[in-house]
Amino acid sequence: MSQAQNIIALDKKHVWHHLTQHKVFEKSDPVVFVEGKGCRVKDVNGREYLDAVSGGVWTVNVGYGCERIVKAVSDQMMKLNYFANSYGNIPTIRFSEKLISLMPGMNRVYLSNSGSEANEKAFKIVRQIGELKHGGKKTKVMYRYRDYHGTTITCLSACGQFERKNQYGPFTPGFVEFPDCSAYRAGLENDPDAGVKFARKFEEALQKEDPDTVGGVIIEPITAGGGVIVPPDGYMETMGEICKKYGVLLIIDEVVCGVGRTGKWFGYQHWNVKPDIVTMAKGVASGYAPISCTVTTEEVFQDFINDPADRDAYFRDISTFGGCTSGPVAGLENIRIIEDEHLLDNVVSQGAYLLDGLEELKEKYEIIGDVRGKGLFVGLELVKNRDTREPADESKAAALCGACMKEGVIIGRTSRSFRDLNNTVCMAPALISTRGDMDEILRALDKGLQTL
Repeated sequence: MSQAQNIIALDKKHVWHHLTQHKVFEKSDPVVFVEGKGCRVKDVNGREYLDAVSGGVWTVNVGYGCERIVKAVSDQMMKLNYFANSYGNIPTIRFSEKLISLMPGMNRVYLSNSGSEANEKAFKIVRQIGELKHGGKKTKVMYRYRDYHGTTITCLSACGQFERKNQYGPFTPGFVEFPDCSAYRAGLENDPDAGVKFARKFEEALQKEDPDTVGGVIIEPITAGGGVIVPPDGYMETMGEICKKYGVLLIIDEVVCGVGRTGKWFGYQHWNVKPDIVTMAKGVASGYAPISCTVTTEEVFQDFINDPADRDAYFRDISTFGGCTSGPVAGLENIRIIEDEHLLDNVVSQGAYLLDGLEELKEKYEIIGDVRGKGLFVGLELVKNRDTREPADESKAAALCGACMKEGVIIGRTSRSFRDLNNTVCMAPALISTRGDMDEILRALDKGLQTL
């Protein structure tokens, strides 16, 4: 048995993979990666791939093998690797200062270690403010159909994707769903008022639920795993106005879009909206260290400044690994690299080129119903019929991903999120991607679409 065969055999024997039905490994082998450099990864058999999904789940924003981050983390871990965040440390202070400089209107940074945990903190903030300021009434949280906010039971309680939450109930009470903002699915992509109309759907749901009982609403700036859905113009601004009108805290989940993915530091900054809480993870440190952030306005923070004699009136939360210094030091160096290498400009340029290429593929292949995205986060929605917009079966999206993999390009798709809308393939290549990388992605898609 070769070394590669031995590694694969041990994987099949001991590893429980994420989001994977292991029955398939009775007749096939898992892909095992061993090395990465720039935008490319190599598997245990020596085959190289262009990674167009930044580590599979849109994380490795500045690419693999980044010596600057590795050195910064290594130096810090020898100096002080950890202390609980009820005390201070220099990496957290410096990182927080830099992060806040990129987020006008925000002022406080709470660290943890995953997107799910960051959103859990946001929900706890909403609920505790409901107790401290509203007599325990404004504790409900509303969430949008097709959005995803994490994998814990409470985050799944705020999940708008049926298959991600199915069989994991009963869920945390007090979470209420409202309609999505897919202009394509609603046939409103040419309606200049679509954004406002979708936001009013939220307001209708809010009024039905009773605004006096709702403390927060959570949305992704661009629905990510639910189909790469970019909100129409006017949507985010109207959502902000509605939240202000009814005293509802606006939580924007930037776990996917945050730190440069869309061509701005944060996805919400494409629109004139002022969140109360912003959560982030994934690209914060490009996967070089686990870190997530729950960032709030000073106004939200001040709701927890009370008489120390009141044992219940402060934020009684802790995250063990929120005290790791590797996360903030990696996050700070990650931001510096994006600035030094002008990667936001690169994202805008390469993203526009990629979207143009996808539009050309749409003209060529009837199975493509819609092309959408911002920056280097883009998607193709596959359909059986363009006129009826009937979603293609998820097997088509899976087949396209498989065909691209054979061409040496890794793309992603909505994977078992819904019963009938797992029909979007997505690309989110690293922010360092070149024009040549974009051409390689487009060629692989072209060849793959020919096989469907």
